[in-house]
Amino acid sequence: MKKIAIFGVGGFGREVHMLIEQINAKIKTYEFIGYFDDGYKIGERINDFPVLGGVTELNQWNEPVNLVYAIGDPSIKRNVIKKVNNGNVSYPSLIHPNVLIGNMKFNSIGEGTIITAGNIITVNIEIGKHVILNLSCTVGHDTRIGDYCSFMPTVNISGEVIIEEGVYVGTGAKIINQLTIGENTIVGAGAVVAKTLPPNCTAIGIPAKPIKFHDKI
Repeated sequence: MKKIAIFGVGGFGREVHMLIEQINAKIKTYEFIGYFDDGYKIGERINDFPVLGGVTELNQWNEPVNLVYAIGDPSIKRNVIKKVNNGNVSYPSLIHPNVLIGNMKFNSIGEGTIITAGNIITVNIEIGKHVILNLSCTVGHDTRIGDYCSFMPTVNISGEVIIEEGVYVGTGAKIINQLTIGENTIVGAGAVVAKTLPPNCTAIGIPAKPIKFHDKI
């Protein structure tokens, strides 16, 4: 089996460990060896597994290891990934066995992407690197999702949507078809995106409207 670790010890990190266990229950694929996280002491145990270090220790890791980043905030996730420069680290995509997904001849999923239980991904969809699709999201036809995006549970994305790099979409938000969400934008929980959103903003409400803009990340 392939050795695998998780960067991020928070609640989502423990949920990703659960995902790995569910993948292994279907087909034994990974040997889970522990967590990396700069906020915890080396050797500290999380649900019976050790913290192996932070970015420094990961960059010094001297044997092949698969790694996924259980970090919901796209900007933090992107910044951590940029600090990792160890050629021994590989980034598998983790897809729960019960995910309903169209023919992979016509869909693409980038490295390091995490797709949890209950997701439905239809046809002609492009998902970038290090994307998180949390529980029970739906992604409609011809949608493009950029690198580092994070979608919280039960987000619904209609067809022909373009979601640029680093977007965060809160729980239960809905995105109407044929729209674009600009890079680094935050969509609040429960929002309904009915018009294209610009980059670098926070948008909330029904319909979703920008309430503030932030510096480009």
